Amino acid sequence: MTVTEIAEVSKSRKKIWIDEEFAFVLYSSELRVYGIAKDKEITEESYRRIMTELLPKRAKLRAMNLLQKRAYTTRELEDKLIMGGYPGQIVREAIEYVASFHYVDDDSYACDYITCSREKKSKRRIFQELAAKGIPADMAEQAWEQTVGEDTDLLEREQILHLLQKKKFSAEEATPKDKQKMMAFLYRKGFSAENIRNALLLDITSI
Repeated sequence: MTVTEIAEVSKSRKKIWIDEEFAFVLYSSELRVYGIAKDKEITEESYRRIMTELLPKRAKLRAMNLLQKRAYTTRELEDKLIMGGYPGQIVREAIEYVASFHYVDDDSYACDYITCSREKKSKRRIFQELAAKGIPADMAEQAWEQTVGEDTDLLEREQILHLLQKKKFSAEEATPKDKQKMMAFLYRKGFSAENIRNALLLDITSI
């Protein structure tokens, strides 16, 4: 195995390529410890120690430090570790480690996210945001059932009522053009067409 490239990440950290493929990121002082230099061979023993001792421990600590600051989904945490230059197998090992303690738990994350967001955001908007965080639709749906259950329509109607009141919008007094604009606004928020139509056709106090 030949070190074919070394690039600077910062003054203290370097990206290492082995046999033309990105391998890992090390601190500058570690290059000396493991005898790593451009166009030189890296020994099997050095490579083994880096991949089985040094980086797994560092990645686990990095994952733990990230999770101390806020909750992450599995994919968010994976992305953070990959951005830090950890190889895929090291990332998977770190994720498995923190997941074994339930420090990262996508089911719980989805439930907590829905609980915190459901008063202000529509179901569709929440699901879009969860999907962007790597939560699959079936998991989001299960979390929704656990936290909201059969009250989805009632919750949406309450949310729409709150938005209409906040904007001082009266369905009875609004012109067709005003209603059309409000309908477009509410639809962008992710509310169902049926609940929007009901809200704009009825006195909002009866929703």
